[in-house]
Amino acid sequence: MTSSADTGAAPPLPDDLPPALSSMWRLCKLGYRHEPRLLVAAFVLSLVAALPDALLALWLKLLSEGVLERDRRLLVVAAVGLGVSATATWILRTVSTRVQRRFRDKVTIALESHVAGLQASVATIAHQERPDYLDRLAVLRDQVFVLDHMYLSLFSTAGWILRLAVTVGLLVSIHPALALLAVFALPTVLTSTWRPAVERGAEERGAQSNRLARHLFATATTAPPGKEVRVTGIGPRLVRDRRDAWERWYQPVSRARWGSSAWHTLAWAVFGGAYVGAVVFVAAGIDAAPGDVLLLLAAGARLSSYIGATVGEIGFLRGIWMDGSRRVAWLEDYARALTASADQAAPAALTEGVRLEHVSFA
Repeated sequence: MTSSADTGAAPPLPDDLPPALSSMWRLCKLGYRHEPRLLVAAFVLSLVAALPDALLALWLKLLSEGVLERDRRLLVVAAVGLGVSATATWILRTVSTRVQRRFRDKVTIALESHVAGLQASVATIAHQERPDYLDRLAVLRDQVFVLDHMYLSLFSTAGWILRLAVTVGLLVSIHPALALLAVFALPTVLTSTWRPAVERGAEERGAQSNRLARHLFATATTAPPGKEVRVTGIGPRLVRDRRDAWERWYQPVSRARWGSSAWHTLAWAVFGGAYVGAVVFVAAGIDAAPGDVLLLLAAGARLSSYIGATVGEIGFLRGIWMDGSRRVAWLEDYARALTASADQAAPAALTEGVRLEHVSFA
């Protein structure tokens, strides 16, 4: 392994991480290349498992209409639908979870091998000499589980989005204007995709102080350096330095998290006001049937819970899991660029060696 000074032909280290969506797509193709059947099965099951739960509001509407109209057939259909939805939700969720765990177990081995191969293929130590690049590689080296968790988060997000689509369709069946509830939910989606990136940036900017705090903590609490700490009497100093380093990391992270909580509160207040207005509009504005009001209450409550779950899952996907895919893409791009640079330099080196050999013989 050579230093960066010894590899003049090596390409410079890329400063920016690749785009998030393209990086996630590359990681999906990598998972499909290693486990195509399990990936497709896990994705399809996550979508199928979302349907029975989303249809509960429809069965409740049919049940209320059957009671009001004294329609025995409608009552039976609604009751059977409720039972099938409840049972199918549990069965499909259990099967989907087991398939996804098996897929993650298998794809983790492939991803760990892929990341290890990428890091081993980099012939220089330039990426080991800069703290900002060490911050990027630390996630892949110490927390490679974020890569296989990205698949689970992606599948879960797709399932929540399908639930949202079905729920919005049920609301539109009452009145087309109720589709605006999804519009009033957009601020929550915006904050869930925007604020995790801000928090992640604050954590990465303070990563050096966080590493120093962990190092000082390990120095003061582990057995190997314990004797030197006691002999030199630097225990109180280590405690103070560790606290100062931790505060330098936590203060900007805390400010970013408080800002995120304020934005999330404002976004949910907008959606909550729209939901109350929708109930008043259906019950008093258009004088809808009791079944439609019950459908709105059930579907609206489901919509708020689905939006909360979708927002939370998108936040994890945007802030943690997708970040790991970007780091893998970054390392792949650099390793590929370094390989191409070495391939281009090889003929020139061979020509130079032949020329020197000819001069020595002459």
